[in-house]
Parts: sequence; structure tokens; C-alpha cells
Amino acid sequence: MTETQPSHHIGSPPNGLRQQDTADLTDFLVRLQDILVENEDIREFLQDLAEMTAAKLTRIGNTIACGVTVVRQKKPVTIAHSDALARRLDKMQNSFGDGPCLTALRTRTVSHVPDVNTEERWHSYMTAVRAMKVRSILALPMELQGTGEAVVNLYSTRPHGFSQEDIQAAERVTATAAKSLRLALKMAQLRDARENLTAALESRTTIDTAVGIIMGQNRCSREAAFQILVKASSHRNIKLRSVAATVIAGVAGDQETLISFEE
Repeated sequence: MTETQPSHHIGSPPNGLRQQDTADLTDFLVRLQDILVENEDIREFLQDLAEMTAAKLTRIGNTIACGVTVVRQKKPVTIAHSDALARRLDKMQNSFGDGPCLTALRTRTVSHVPDVNTEERWHSYMTAVRAMKVRSILALPMELQGTGEAVVNLYSTRPHGFSQEDIQAAERVTATAAKSLRLALKMAQLRDARENLTAALESRTTIDTAVGIIMGQNRCSREAAFQILVKASSHRNIKLRSVAATVIAGVAGDQETLISFEE
């Protein structure tokens, strides 16, 4: 006899969440996206994410702390946290080099520790956690599609502190935050590229102007004038653009020219 599978009626809440919980979660996700629109600073966005997520999942008798860890230059760094406890736990895990959140980062899957007192994985980290007021942990990787790596770390003050509904809600929050973060990172990359291009063009203009000044003062070719700048930069261990700016400032009378054109 085939077991009958429960049916899902049209209009019923997804993933087992109650209608009111779904409505509250939708409002929460809208506020999260509004924060990014109003504030383009990624660090502040993640800080708001950590604080809002902790507040959203906290219940009477079950306080939730939240931290966000981001990989920078191949090293995990705690970027945001809802409180000092989350910050301490994240930094502790990073120092051990292993734990639920780092495993979630590596495997790109959710890591759940229902009870730290019975958890047999990550022995060193779990031993340290047991000495604190944390009794269960949930780590959820953020899918950033090549723009970076990040994980949301949740800590509960009681065993089995994350119900199935809590986990589903946390997954939705993390997925929505990841979409917003991907957009923010791409926007930041575009800003950085634009700023780098502007800086490069300004540097090129400054160097070209200084080369023209040296050509006029020394009656030499453009190549010879450029080599004078290069030698001055090398001898004094100063960036080429800085040497060029010094030449321009000297001609403008702002300061004495610091290089000898005979070099």
C-alpha cells in the first residue's frame, strides 16, 4: 500500500511557515532590501542584517545572536555581529580554523548543531563553545555567485534552539540578503573600476604635464624627459606620479623642485 503524501493547497504558506509568519518574514525582507537602497555601504548593510536577523529569530527564553563572516584574501574575517557574544564566537572559530560556519563556507551547505553538548564534530571549537552560554548553532552560506564568500552564523542560548520553521526563515533571510549583497558587491566593483580609471587618467595627465615641463627646461626629447622622471622616482623611492606632481608644483611656485634634471 502506497503511503499518501500530504497535499499542498493553493495559497497555503510555503515550507510549512504559518501565514502570519510568512507575512512578517516578507515585511522583514522588504525592510532588508530598503536598507541596501538607502545605504550603499556594504559593512553597514551586513551590520543591519546581523542585528535584524537576531531580533527576528529571538523568542522569550531563546536569545539568538548573529554574526556575518566574509572571506577576504582567502582568510575568514568577522565583518558584522549583533552583539559581543556573536563577535567573540566568530573570531574564536576563525582562530581555530574549523567549525560549523567555516564548514558551511567550504561545503556551501547549511551546518546545524542542535546541541553543542552532544556535538562530536569540531572538537576544539565545541570545547570552547561549551564554556559559554551558547547551546546550539546554525550556519548558512550566502550564495554570491563568484562575487565573494560569506556565511551567516546564528547562536542560540538553548539546546535545539532552532525549530524547522526558524531554519526555513533563516534560509529565506540569507537567500534574500545574498541577492542584495551580490548587487551591492557588483555596484562596489563598478565604483572601484571607475575610480581606478579616473585615478589612472589623472596620473597620466600629471606625468604628461611634468614631461612637457622637463622637455622645455632641458630642451630634450619626450623619451629623455620621461627617463629623467623615472630615474628620480627610482633614486628617491617615490611614485612616478608624486615626482611629476613635485615638478609641476615647482614650476607653479608652490615649492622647490626636488629633482635634478641632470640625473
